[in-house]
Amino acid sequence: MKRIDFWFDCLSPYAWLAFDALPQALAGVSHAVDYRPLLLGAVLQHWGQKGPAEIDPKRDWTYRQVQWLAARQGLVLDLPAQHPFNPLALQRLALACTPAGQAGPSRHVVQALFEHVWLGGGDANDPSRLAALTQRLAPARDPQGDDVKAELRAHTSAALAAGVFGVPSFVCEGRLFFGADSLPLLRAALLGDASFSAAAWDAAAQPRPAVRRG
Repeated sequence: MKRIDFWFDCLSPYAWLAFDALPQALAGVSHAVDYRPLLLGAVLQHWGQKGPAEIDPKRDWTYRQVQWLAARQGLVLDLPAQHPFNPLALQRLALACTPAGQAGPSRHVVQALFEHVWLGGGDANDPSRLAALTQRLAPARDPQGDDVKAELRAHTSAALAAGVFGVPSFVCEGRLFFGADSLPLLRAALLGDASFSAAAWDAAAQPRPAVRRG
């Protein structure tokens, strides 16, 4: 059995799409998934990137595309009342619900967090909605506790160390797979496709001479 780190931020509609598609995409393949929350904003800042919703035409395209993809996938995806929003409370809640000794929250918890954001079109940070979600999930730790805050920072640092530059990202045996559309590649790698041998994997990413912007 191979373990997969699924790095996510509930802010991302693509992460919601990937979360829903993951079981079917990897059906019949021996694996275990560790759901690993991070802060996408910190990841983007680290790499000097902007989020899709921070570039007006890219935001418009993103919203249109993800709704089309969700409909094709048979998944409900309602844009929240505010987007982008600060996902800090939800990402901390994910870790506060993580059982002792586990790398991340259960799939049940992660699904509840994604549904909170992407079903119904509400404000993800509405205090009454957050309170109701927290009560329903009954976290073992205080989401506002110093230990949870430090753990989320550590998770984000670990993701950066693994080369994560966006979400959703999947890391398995040191290989990074980015985006909901990378699930077929992840499946192929788990099944031992020759394209993912060490030599082929390393050769594909060899630097080429390139013009760089100043």
